[in-house]
Amino acid sequence: MTTPPRRPRSDALQNRARLLEVAARAFAEEGLDAAPAAIARRAGVGVGTLYRHFPTREELVHAAYRHQLARACESVADLVDRYPAAEATRAWTARFLDYAAAKSGMSAALDAVIASGADPFADSHALLAGAVGTLLDAGARDGTLRTDLTPDVVLLFMGGVAYSVRHGTPAQAGPLVDLLMAALTKDAPARPVGEEG
Repeated sequence: MTTPPRRPRSDALQNRARLLEVAARAFAEEGLDAAPAAIARRAGVGVGTLYRHFPTREELVHAAYRHQLARACESVADLVDRYPAAEATRAWTARFLDYAAAKSGMSAALDAVIASGADPFADSHALLAGAVGTLLDAGARDGTLRTDLTPDVVLLFMGGVAYSVRHGTPAQAGPLVDLLMAALTKDAPARPVGEEG
C-alpha cells in the first residue's frame, strides 16, 4: 500500500508565502539585481529554504508573480461575501491596481522568465476575467452593477486605469477609480459598444 504524500506543514506554507511576498517587492524595486540571499534574509528564512522551494531565480520570479495574481483573484470571493457588489468591486479595483503595479515593476524579471521558456501569463487573463465575472454576477444579483458589460470590457477599462496611475501621480488614482465605478454602476447610461457619441 502506498502512503499518500504528506501535506506541507503550516510553517512551511507560511515561509513560502512570505518568501513570495518579499520576492515580488524585491523584483519590482530592483529587477533581476535582487539577490536571493537578501530576499531570504528579509523574509526571515535561510537561503537554503529559498533554494529548496525555488532552485532558480526564474522559478522564484515566476512563483512571485503567480502569487500576486492568485492573491488578487482569490480575494474576490471574500469581498463579494462581505459587501454589496459595487463596494466589493471598488475594493477589488484597489487590489487589481496593486497587482498591476507589481507586474509592471517586475517586467524585466518576468522577461527573463519568458526567455527561459516559461510563460508566466499563460492563464492570467482567464483568472482575472473570472474574478471580474464573479463581481459582475454579484452585481446582477443585487442590482448594484450594470448587466450589459463583459469581464473583458471591464478589464480593458481597469487596465487603462492602471496604466494611467502608473504614468501619472498617486493623487490621480482616486478620481480614475471614481470614473470606473460611475461607468460600472447600475445607474450609468447603457450605450452599445462602438456607438458614436
